[in-house]
Amino acid sequence: MEKFSLDGKVALVTGASYGIGFAIAVGMAKAGATIVFNDINRTLVDKGVAAYAASDIHAWGYVCDVTNEEQVNATVAQIEKEAGVIDILVNNAGIIKRVPMHEMSAAEFRQVVDIDLNGPFIVSKAVIPSMIKKGHGKIINICSMMSELGRETVSAYAAAKGGLKMLTRNIASEYGGYHIQCNGLGPGYIATPQTAPLREIQEDGSHHPFDQFIIAKTPAGRWGTPEDLVGPAVFLASEASDFVNGHILYVDGGILAYIGKQP
Repeated sequence: MEKFSLDGKVALVTGASYGIGFAIAVGMAKAGATIVFNDINRTLVDKGVAAYAASDIHAWGYVCDVTNEEQVNATVAQIEKEAGVIDILVNNAGIIKRVPMHEMSAAEFRQVVDIDLNGPFIVSKAVIPSMIKKGHGKIINICSMMSELGRETVSAYAAAKGGLKMLTRNIASEYGGYHIQCNGLGPGYIATPQTAPLREIQEDGSHHPFDQFIIAKTPAGRWGTPEDLVGPAVFLASEASDFVNGHILYVDGGILAYIGKQP
């Protein structure tokens, strides 16, 4: 459908050398967008460029730390000069540290919040002025169902993603009048390199206990894949979502809606 086309659009997907960001960027490229992405070092950027090329996609890759405002501003200026004004921003770069809260250092907590919350603030702040001038823009924040739930060992991640949920709503409120829509995608448990330790087969051949727990807790009966996020992301990046603003679209296989089986 024409309303879902991204032809002529420039999409910046942060931290998109692999995983969820990579899958979303590939999907947007197939919908017609020009893809630019960043990562924290040259090795990751080069691997990302090669992976896009293997999918027959020319992607512009930049080394940039999303927590460094000076780097971000310089990178956005370079992107605008080389690829064009950014129409779509996907704030995907993020980390998680699984540490019991009473054992987590303040430095570790700050690092997660810096990347997962301050990073989207810094990059959004950098692209919004040109979106205002152009008269439209789409910002998609990769939030998490952990902005709605609590669980052991992820206090910093949940706090950051809860903050990102509210930043999403505030950007929508503040810039909606400029025809800028800001929405979030809230992945459930997705099979990525970050979650690989939770899906390891045990020495006796059984599934990891957490793997079994997630499959039982998710009505879909499986982990999500990065590709499960592509359709929702393209929707939020396209004209089809022009009257959708400030929402979090949870792509979680139904886990947030499910209390679990009665014992």
